[in-house]
Amino acid sequence: MQQYEQLRARMAELGHIHSAIAVLGWDQQCYMPAGGAEERAEQFSTLGKIAHEMFVSDETRRLLDGAEAEVAGLAGDTDEALTVRVVRRDFDKATKLPTELVIEMAKTTTLAHEIWVKARGESDFAQFAPSLEKILDLNRRAAEHLGYEDRMYDALLDQYEPGMKTREVERVFDELRPGLVQLVQEIAERPPIDDSVLRRDFDEDRQLRFGETVIKKMGFDFARGRQDRAVHPFCTSFGKDDVRITTRFDKNWLPSALMGTIHETGHALYEQGLDPGDDNTPLSGAASLGVHESQSRLWENTIGRSRTFWNVFFPDLQKAFPESLSDVDVDTFYRAINKVQPSLIRVEADEVTYNLHIMLRFEMEKALLDGSLSVADAPEAWNQKMREYLGVTPPDDARGILQDVHWSSGSFGYFPTYSLGTLLSAQLYDKALADVPGIADDLARGEYGTLLDWLRTHIHRPGRRYLPAELVQRACGEPAQSRSYLRYLRAKFGELYGLS
Repeated sequence: MQQYEQLRARMAELGHIHSAIAVLGWDQQCYMPAGGAEERAEQFSTLGKIAHEMFVSDETRRLLDGAEAEVAGLAGDTDEALTVRVVRRDFDKATKLPTELVIEMAKTTTLAHEIWVKARGESDFAQFAPSLEKILDLNRRAAEHLGYEDRMYDALLDQYEPGMKTREVERVFDELRPGLVQLVQEIAERPPIDDSVLRRDFDEDRQLRFGETVIKKMGFDFARGRQDRAVHPFCTSFGKDDVRITTRFDKNWLPSALMGTIHETGHALYEQGLDPGDDNTPLSGAASLGVHESQSRLWENTIGRSRTFWNVFFPDLQKAFPESLSDVDVDTFYRAINKVQPSLIRVEADEVTYNLHIMLRFEMEKALLDGSLSVADAPEAWNQKMREYLGVTPPDDARGILQDVHWSSGSFGYFPTYSLGTLLSAQLYDKALADVPGIADDLARGEYGTLLDWLRTHIHRPGRRYLPAELVQRACGEPAQSRSYLRYLRAKFGELYGLS
């Protein structure tokens, strides 16, 4: 197994380079002065060039071919065979992308991020439009190099959700949309929930301290992680022992930081829960972005917006903000945190309308990529779709087309993973309860280790051994499905709004 071991060592070196790139990316979004963008773009492009050329080199090909021969006689579920399968899949994709394109994408997106931050701050899409034009062109070129049988979007989607096709996402959304629309309509006919208690004055430093108390209880290990502030919340990892989350604060809207922190912690628990034996190997990492998102959505919504969760934590929240919450009871707060109302901002959307935001972005991305929608017309198209999907019109670009960071980073094909993960979160939770009924009692006591252990066993520790569809089948005993999510929404919001 000499060439297999050499291949593993080479992949470990590549992993360290990518970790260094990730550190620079975290710094850019958290601490780098805006004036550092040009130099940071050069740093990203240099490291990206080194990593890409090292991976697609003849030496890597020689080691991979040799390793495949060495593991050919092993069972397909051995770590050696699975490792080689993962490397082959990544290698075949990477060798299709010219180094020059990789370098250009790194430079363009680094500069585009800073332009997006400024454009968003000034609510001026015109500033960002030229960068978006370049990013779209680069994504089209990447898609052509990667190849696709049916739709250009397939090539980009596959980078985040291996094996998924555009038509499958469309099918999922077509199945999901009628139930969501019906539920939204039924809720709209009921008296609205008052969420004004969430709009009182909440000191940002105390928000930070309370959020950290919550996520420690959930299992986030601050000895192997940290939290910082950023324009757009995210989680990044430089290895299972250095996992970082960020959030943003609004002193007059408590859920922004609180639920964002819990959401990013769901991602972080996945990263901290990867098998230690997989460190610096191709098996270390998430099966897909959709699977990753299932963890953040499960912790944020199924757990973090549940009545049992707030039965545990609301007394502590009152102590943290006595001047704002002393006259509020837990039921009032629980109802407020779960109010359904079409909103402008995706990351602050309620559970019922959230996927409508994703459907909007999915439609926008397809149209921008195939040229049926121009960048110049994108803001008005966005606003029109907001009216069509959610019945609201953004008053400005910052709360409209500029609200998300993803396009500035070149991440076309990413958004559908949010909905795929949201559906999977309910399916995984149902299966966990079926396997370990005691989880419900533990959650009622504020004990999260039992649920986390189930997720570690079935989702986190397998890492990249299996494709997303394989992992879901192994964990749940069935393919991914939407009925668990629709049943969950109907039960929860039927009770909240008194629906039949």
